Amino acid sequence: MKSFDLTDMRRNQNDVIIGESTMKPERIEPGPGQESVWDYPRPPQIEDFTGHVRVISNSIVIADTQEAKRVLETSHPPVYYIHPSDILMHYLMESLQTSWCEFKGHARYYMVAVNEKEAINAAWYYPDPAHDFLAIKDHVAFYPGLMDA
Repeated sequence: MKSFDLTDMRRNQNDVIIGESTMKPERIEPGPGQESVWDYPRPPQIEDFTGHVRVISNSIVIADTQEAKRVLETSHPPVYYIHPSDILMHYLMESLQTSWCEFKGHARYYMVAVNEKEAINAAWYYPDPAHDFLAIKDHVAFYPGLMDA
């Protein structure tokens, strides 16, 4: 079996390592009304979003707001954080899962359970975010792929 030492690897932070090959993602010019994740800032920025955001799980609308916070970060899709008052919180149950973001701090997770459908660690929030991200304190974000819509 071939082995290699990662400390000897020299790569640009925008390189993507797949197996033993390296490829550089290229920015595609967005069309009218589109955005490019490569134009988003690093560190991330927060903005108020007044569009309509709904989260649906097992055919039930569990979150509905026009006052979300949108977080934009280079190479990441936008993340929409929703205030708990706009979420049917009885469908969310605290998980033991945690994670760390170098910009936002420690995140905690929720399982989303609607009737018989459960999505483990499908939502997260920052109970004590870094100073620059206090606007999303206790707001909840959902993994879109684990929800119906």
